[in-house]
Amino acid sequence: MTDTEPEITADLVRDLLQEQHPDLAGLAIREVAGGWGNQMWRLGDELAVRMQRMDPTPELQLKERRWLPVLAPRLPLPVPLPVRFGEPSERFPKHWTVMTWVPGEPLDHGSISRGAHAADTLAGFLRALHAEAPAEAPISMDFGAHPRNCADAFENFFQAVAPDDIAADVRAVWDSAVAAHAWEGPPVWVHGDLHPANVVVSDGTLSGIVDFGAMFAGDPAWDLAAAWVLLPAGTASRFFDTYARADEAAIRRARGLAAMKSLFLMLMGQNGDRGLPGGKPNWGPAGRAALDRVLKGV
Repeated sequence: MTDTEPEITADLVRDLLQEQHPDLAGLAIREVAGGWGNQMWRLGDELAVRMQRMDPTPELQLKERRWLPVLAPRLPLPVPLPVRFGEPSERFPKHWTVMTWVPGEPLDHGSISRGAHAADTLAGFLRALHAEAPAEAPISMDFGAHPRNCADAFENFFQAVAPDDIAADVRAVWDSAVAAHAWEGPPVWVHGDLHPANVVVSDGTLSGIVDFGAMFAGDPAWDLAAAWVLLPAGTASRFFDTYARADEAAIRRARGLAAMKSLFLMLMGQNGDRGLPGGKPNWGPAGRAALDRVLKGV
């Protein structure tokens, strides 16, 4: 944050609640570790406050406010629902939102031991989410593109962290994705950013999905990549069998995108090891494990 931006503290959160939603100001406030674009604070047992931090615009929060109430009723896993809106003020000149808390442990700090159950759960969630989106649904320039249009990002991640002993295999997976046919169906709702910090687990399986700031209408392959990024080894095939809507081209695109996402996780881990801003040391091993799963296929 810059010197002109207020430090986000529990006292600030409480003051903002007192100003705009005083009936909530008496609830316990606890900081939630992690977060980059937004900072999260627990509010009592059932709510959270999502504070815009590094995100340059409020677009992602406003998108969640607009669309999560539309999507949530048909989704089979808990997702955060906005319940109160915090508007920019003199104390805090950015947006903030009070949302329902999704219980569980983020996967980047937990694990999945019930792989088959998690594969079925994720497939069921994505089948429900991937419905045709309305014309006014958001689109994305950063997420959702065909892999051939993501070559620069892939190359940056690849050059930074791809292990020499598997580099050729990773390149082959990516080249296959680039050559795959584009999505030809109608734009469907896509979460867009399914990685270990954006899902929660309990009892050894997936129990919730969070952070819909990247959601858009487009190619479902961006979510199908989660078959390798999130699920344990050996369960991708079961996932695709249960999902039952992905043709060969979609699986190839998804696998290439999973390779790119895995390299991104590895780069974030490397940045964390170097003490760079935004780095996540525990993402490195998660990314490498995901990349190994990608190379094993379905």
